[in-house]
Amino acid sequence: MADRDDDDDAYAKLVRRMNSPRVVIENDAFKHATVIQTVYRQGTLLEVVQVLTDLNLVIRKAYMSSDGGWFMNVFHVTDDGGNKIRDEGILNCIKKALETDASYMVKPMGKKVLSKEHTLIELTGTDRPGLLSEVCAVLTDLSCNVVNAEIWAHNARAAAVIHITDQSTGTAIEDPDQLSLIQELLYNVLKDLGDYRTPTVSISSPEQIHTGRRLHQMMFAARDFERPVSDQNDDSVRPYVTVSDCPDRDYTVVTARSVDRPKLLFDTVCTLTDMQYLVFHGAVITDRDEAYQEYYIRHVDGFPMSSEAERQRVMECIQAAIERRASKGLQLELFTDDHFGLLSDITRTLRENGLCAKRAEISTKNGKAKHNFIVTDVSGNPVEPKDYLFDPAANGTKRDTGERESKYVSEISPADTRKFPLWELFQMPKFPKFRAHQIPFMRCL
Repeated sequence: MADRDDDDDAYAKLVRRMNSPRVVIENDAFKHATVIQTVYRQGTLLEVVQVLTDLNLVIRKAYMSSDGGWFMNVFHVTDDGGNKIRDEGILNCIKKALETDASYMVKPMGKKVLSKEHTLIELTGTDRPGLLSEVCAVLTDLSCNVVNAEIWAHNARAAAVIHITDQSTGTAIEDPDQLSLIQELLYNVLKDLGDYRTPTVSISSPEQIHTGRRLHQMMFAARDFERPVSDQNDDSVRPYVTVSDCPDRDYTVVTARSVDRPKLLFDTVCTLTDMQYLVFHGAVITDRDEAYQEYYIRHVDGFPMSSEAERQRVMECIQAAIERRASKGLQLELFTDDHFGLLSDITRTLRENGLCAKRAEISTKNGKAKHNFIVTDVSGNPVEPKDYLFDPAANGTKRDTGERESKYVSEISPADTRKFPLWELFQMPKFPKFRAHQIPFMRCL
């Protein structure tokens, strides 16, 4: 029996070598974009898009088509400045990354490697003002240092993926009593007596997960696609999503029109994949600030959607996937030397000044901290930078990017910081730079 399994495995390897995935990059086909063509086995679209997204490539157009179990993709990509990718080193890096992940995609999934460096915390619960500040305060009181984290809030639900270490050792926390205490106190913070949905707190050794995909899964499990009653009369325009039948081909057709933004294709394909649908054909076209997506899909069992309830749910989930990253508010980017308790100090200051974090990306490396927040007022409305920053004409600098205004404040003295409500933030040791810019209110066409 074992010999037969070895023979089958050897035959599978031979087939993979004979039909290896292909990656072709062309820079002369179009004037304003680099074209990447890939051929993979069916079911790997998400992984391909994930690689391009993680390389910070902006997908301007995409065409997808399935034929005989293989999937051909054509992507028109640029850098984040809208330019073609001309650097040979970067082009080789893109091809290598796609080919490396391609060889992994067509293999059976192996065991995931666990890390001893960090402890992973996953949280979901009801969003409310000050929630992030309370979570950070609990972790600081328990001598937990936040190394990296990403937090999303949407439709009154919140999810977070947080990597922590023991402040005294700088390594993962292994004491079961301490882990149990962390889980209990975080659960108490997330618990909302007025909400029938139970919060979740999971603590484990981090696996090889993709944070963005994991947050989509957590928000989907928390049912953030259900709009709260308080938002039923919201006048803001949502992404326009349709789900219809294509009976002559046994497909379900999903279309979406929305404001274009980075990672839009990844977010949509991620949601379809996690809902157990396969994309057989599709197209994505962006024009200025608008994006149009069209997918011909079937359930993994090979059948199209069969009920109106299923179509309605897919429509709501695609809308939610598009909206999660499209937070409206003031974007704050903070750079400084890292020290224990920094994140708790920052989130407390934001809370005390009436700001709520709707999205956050926390990153520390080599003693430096880079934190990004998108904040609103306590009612969820956008705030004006002038309400929280001193006049840039006085001691800061001002730069117009063409699309939105950016204000920079650097090397702020204690006397200068008292000119605006967030001056306490800059009293922290070695806080050299602060940047803020207003994100336009997102309207979907």
